[in-house]
Amino acid sequence: MNLHELLLDREQADDPIRVGVIGAGRFGTMFLSQVRNTPGMRVAAIADIDLERAHAALDLVGWPREDVTDDPGDAVSADRTAVVADAGVLFREGIDVIVEATGNPIVGIAHALRAFDAGQHVIMVTVEGDALAGPALAKRAADRGLVYSLAYGDQPALVMELVDWARTSGFDVVCAGKGAKYLEHYHEMNPDNVWEHWEFSKELTDSGQLNPYMHTAFRDGTKAAIEMASVANAAGLVPSDDGLTFAPGDLEEIASVCRPRESGGVLAHEGSVEVMSSVTRDGEWIPHNTQEGVFVVVKATNDYVSGCFSEYPWHPDPSKRYAALYRPYHYVGLELGMSIANAVLRGVATGAARGFYGDVVATAKKDLSAGGELDGEGGYTVWGKLISARASMERGALPIALAHHVELLRDVPRGTVLTRDDVVLDGRFDQVLELRSETEELLAK
Repeated sequence: MNLHELLLDREQADDPIRVGVIGAGRFGTMFLSQVRNTPGMRVAAIADIDLERAHAALDLVGWPREDVTDDPGDAVSADRTAVVADAGVLFREGIDVIVEATGNPIVGIAHALRAFDAGQHVIMVTVEGDALAGPALAKRAADRGLVYSLAYGDQPALVMELVDWARTSGFDVVCAGKGAKYLEHYHEMNPDNVWEHWEFSKELTDSGQLNPYMHTAFRDGTKAAIEMASVANAAGLVPSDDGLTFAPGDLEEIASVCRPRESGGVLAHEGSVEVMSSVTRDGEWIPHNTQEGVFVVVKATNDYVSGCFSEYPWHPDPSKRYAALYRPYHYVGLELGMSIANAVLRGVATGAARGFYGDVVATAKKDLSAGGELDGEGGYTVWGKLISARASMERGALPIALAHHVELLRDVPRGTVLTRDDVVLDGRFDQVLELRSETEELLAK
């Protein structure tokens, strides 16, 4: 509860936390908009392969131009913020923590490994990389006395905060999850028809400002699966092998929906993850839905606690055995300072994998033909389905993060989970396959 005071101490000692940011997209820009108002924290350098985008991000948030330099040598030595195209400039003594926000899991994992070699903590905004190899990355960091962390502001880290609250308060976690808009045909969505399923104006979608692949992944279930895989691996929760249900419901119904099936809910078992839809199966918006929020469902430890559930307005399930704690919003990159401060000042993560419990596997959106190419997350060919890590390994399933620009060796019917034997994984994947192998060795017993 004293992070701000610790930051003030660093400010007064003229010893700010020095941050390197890789990726000047939406998340990175949101962080930049806040960090200048955070004591004891300074952005030493920003790396983006598109220098114009990085400078535009700084201009957008009102960063004084006199405080910006294009000289890589100033990344550590000067009080100005260096803007560079080569992220390698950031892996050097004098930068305490790396914020990896490229959104590319292969690149993100490579950056994390280079940061560890440089003795730097890593905040992994690229949750796709965490879902693929987070357990191995967390272990490598811990072995070096470093922090590898989910990014506070993104929903997985906020879910983990609620999980920590529940367990520290003596509760068993029945379910942890979030809200999202979902309809049954969304799994077949592609970048050509994605805007039919969003509420943006045609003027905005025609402007080119929005990425149709990213927004496809947000709606077709892939992004939700990736985020819940990170939660499962960090919280030690086991997903259903049938995937997320995206059951509809409002915030008062969280505890009723996200309880075991034998008790009237949708969970295959206690100790799992789930996503609730903010619309009915007919597409009608649910009032007071969970769209932007996160939640944890806990179970009464005894009759007295069950009585407490019924005496307070906590929206328990009808049996009064289950109750939920809910946070309605996430502020994305505006909240990232929490992860950075915790990592550097306390040496703790705002969520990090503790083992391999859940995996996101590539699933055919349509009938696929041998000789074709998979186009990965948010594309035309596959969507990401969350299943247990054990089921994934038993099937030899292909992680969604490895389904980018790879050749398909056989025909695959729509709805089928692809396997590694179905594709050609070339030398581009050597490093991540090594990390993936280490992740699989951490399969939950």
